Amino acid sequence: MRIALVVGVIAALLYGPAEADYADREDVQAFIQEMVSTHGFDKAELVRVFQEAEQQPKILESIARPAEKALKWFEYRRIFMQEKRIDRGIEFWEQNAAALDRALKQFDVSPEYVVGIIGVETLYGQNVGSYRVVDALATLGFDYPPRATFFRRELSELLLLAREEETDPLDLKGSYAGAMGFGQFIPSSYRAYAIDFDGDGKRDIWTNIDDAIGSVASYLARHGWKGQEPVVLQVGEPTTKAMSIVNEGFIKSQTVAVLKEKGVEFGEDDLDVSGRAALYRMDLEEGAEYWAGLNDFYVITRYNRSPMYALAVHQLSQEIKTRREQQLAARQ
Repeated sequence: MRIALVVGVIAALLYGPAEADYADREDVQAFIQEMVSTHGFDKAELVRVFQEAEQQPKILESIARPAEKALKWFEYRRIFMQEKRIDRGIEFWEQNAAALDRALKQFDVSPEYVVGIIGVETLYGQNVGSYRVVDALATLGFDYPPRATFFRRELSELLLLAREEETDPLDLKGSYAGAMGFGQFIPSSYRAYAIDFDGDGKRDIWTNIDDAIGSVASYLARHGWKGQEPVVLQVGEPTTKAMSIVNEGFIKSQTVAVLKEKGVEFGEDDLDVSGRAALYRMDLEEGAEYWAGLNDFYVITRYNRSPMYALAVHQLSQEIKTRREQQLAARQ
C-alpha cells in the first residue's frame, strides 16, 4: 500500500494540479471552444460539465502501473484463471445462451470468446468501474501528459456519444481509463462498434446484456475475426533465427510462412501460410513458454494490445467451453 500511495503522490505532483474546477483552466477552455466550433456544442452546457468534473489522483496512480506491464505472465494468468471466474463464465453462458447463439449466427464469432472477453474485462458485469467517465478522461486528458492527446480525443468522443444517446455525460460510469459497460468500451469504440442487439432502440452496454454480447461480437467481427483456425498455438523453444522476432508482435508482412521459414513448428498441417502470425515468450515462475498467435489472436489484441491479455482471454474461454461441455454431457 505504501508503494502505491507514493506512486500516486508522485504522479499527481508530476502530472498536474488537483483543481476542483476544470472550467477555469485555459487548456480546458480551449478544448471547450474546439468542441463548440467543430461539433456545434452549446458552450454553457460544456462549461457546466467541466465545472463539475474532478481530477482523480487515484487514476494517475493506476495509469502508472497497469497489470500488463507490472506483472509477468504467470502472475497475470492467476488473476483470470480462477475457479470463481470460470464458474461464473459457465453460468453467464447458460443464462445468455440465446443471445450468444444469435451473435454466432450474425457475426460468426465463437461464443466462448465473447464470454471470455466479458469475463476478463468485468467478471461478467461485477467490476464495470465506479469512476465518472468525464472525471477519468479529464484527469488523463489534461493532467497526464504522456497520453494526453489520446485521452482528450476520447473525451471529445464521450461528449459526442452522450449527445447521440441523449444522456448527461456526468451520469456515465466506467474504469479509471474511461472504459464502459460489460465489455469495457472506450467512447470511440462505443460509437463505432456498440450495437442495439435486442432492438429496443438503445445501445446499452451497462445493463442490457444482449447489447453487451452483440457489441463484443460486433467489435471482433469488424476487426477481422475468422474463426477458421486456432487462435493461438503453443510451440517449442524458438530457433536462433526465430528468437529475433520473439515479442515483436504482428509486424508488417509477418506470416505463418515466415515463422515456418525461421524454424517455428506449429504442429498443425492445414494452417493458412499467408495468414498473419506473431511469436511470443510468456514467463513462468521458472523458465518460459512460447506461443504463436494467429489471425484471431491479432483480433483480440485490437481489443487490448497486450499479448498477455489475449492469451488470458483465450485460456479462460477454452476452460469455460470445456467445462460447460462436460457439464452438458453429464446431464445426458
